[in-house]
Amino acid sequence: MMKLKNETHIEGYLYEHALEMKESGPNSKNPGTKFITGTVSIATDEACLNIVPVHFTYVTATTASGKPNATFTTLLNIVENAYKTCMSDGKDAAVKLRIDSAVGLNEFYSDRNGKEELVSAKRNEGGFVHVVTDGLAEKETDRNIFKCDMLITNVRHVDADDERNLPEKCIVKGAIFDFRKSLLPVEFSAVHPSAINYFEGLDASGSNPVLTQVWGRQVSETVVKTVTEESAFGDALVREVKSSRKDWVITGARPEPYVWDDESTMTAAEVNEAMKARELTLAAMKTRQDEYKASKGAAPAKATVPANSSFNF
Repeated sequence: MMKLKNETHIEGYLYEHALEMKESGPNSKNPGTKFITGTVSIATDEACLNIVPVHFTYVTATTASGKPNATFTTLLNIVENAYKTCMSDGKDAAVKLRIDSAVGLNEFYSDRNGKEELVSAKRNEGGFVHVVTDGLAEKETDRNIFKCDMLITNVRHVDADDERNLPEKCIVKGAIFDFRKSLLPVEFSAVHPSAINYFEGLDASGSNPVLTQVWGRQVSETVVKTVTEESAFGDALVREVKSSRKDWVITGARPEPYVWDDESTMTAAEVNEAMKARELTLAAMKTRQDEYKASKGAAPAKATVPANSSFNF
């Protein structure tokens, strides 16, 4: 399998954070190790409306090679309030950060109607954090970028929803891979008319996957819509309706897809092996969750397991 790209770039103002210092337990690989975990949220635009979160699972003071970890130092300054946030001190006082991360999945089993279903939510996972001292990118669209090699297995059309202020788009479904080459099922959106036509024209399916590279931006913003209600007398009633919109919008793709099922790129056999490894990972996750529930006296619910078929992700 070729070296697969999976990267995100986020820069802007530290909007708020939910970081905390913890210490690894006695049964962990490195007991008694202090680490930082949690989320920082970055305002990528000057109006502070597009707020992009980045999650950190386990950041220690030193790297695997024993060298000081600069990201830990930066996050520690945030935890100890040495760096200000937009929410606490305003945008002008907030520290500016640049984070080079990657697309990951926050996965867990959720109880729904007495059954457990797998939830897989995209998020920026880990990476390198730097304080920006030389100014942010002038174009706000350059402050929030993702780029991934993707195996596309399905494209479906979604009509516009005027009431919710949602545009017409298509959902591009398939898989990307992390640095371990673990398979991550994902969905991205394409909203530009030419992008919709392009992806729908690929005729991608589980039996006819398309391997290519896509890039775009994360939308995580508050949309304010002004609604005017006319009155039989007096002034009209004018009110603002706020709604949140979260999406990963593709804005570009490789001119020509990669050659599929080839030793120089990616083979069907390699994808099948990655799918098997993912099944083992999910089974281990389910076991841990069942054991935790048992320790709390709760009976585990029956999991809903999708039927296996090649490239059904």
